[in-house]
Amino acid sequence: MPAPDELSLFAVRLEAIGAPYMVTGATAAILYGQPRVTNDLDVVLQLDHASLAALLAAFAESDFYVPPESVIRAEMARNQRGHFNLIHHETGHKADIYLTGADPLHSWAMPLRRRLRWGEGLDISVAPPEYVVLRKLEYYREGRSAKHPADIRAIQEVTGVDASALAPWLERMGLAPLWLEILSAP
Repeated sequence: MPAPDELSLFAVRLEAIGAPYMVTGATAAILYGQPRVTNDLDVVLQLDHASLAALLAAFAESDFYVPPESVIRAEMARNQRGHFNLIHHETGHKADIYLTGADPLHSWAMPLRRRLRWGEGLDISVAPPEYVVLRKLEYYREGRSAKHPADIRAIQEVTGVDASALAPWLERMGLAPLWLEILSAP
């Protein structure tokens, strides 16, 4: 029996919950750009109290590490940066779940997420490429890891981004100089 791929392992269950979500981070960069190695799956999830019960049912504790419900509820109560992990016991695959909270970039991107086909018969929600670029620019500003400019260039070359959608966020987030730096690099 083939090992489950990380994306399908989590996406099938997220689809079953019915709560809005979007795959982002390195996985989205790979889908929009070029393949590379990543250690986890990043997901932005709009979780409310009704869908929390569905999440707990979909990710059975016999198969996944799931934080206690009280911890998830505490993360849901945060306005910014609510976060928890789900880890598959058998494979060690991990999903970092970032809750939408009051983050204006999450609120902007969630209705713009794209449905992409993964494997046979699984459609997944993926953050728009502009969102992925903006977050990667933020992470590059914070840590200067070379993987972020490479991902950004690949997204720009393979999928492209809507410059008119990106521009106001670049200014608002103070990322315009980094964007120009990355675009002008050889």
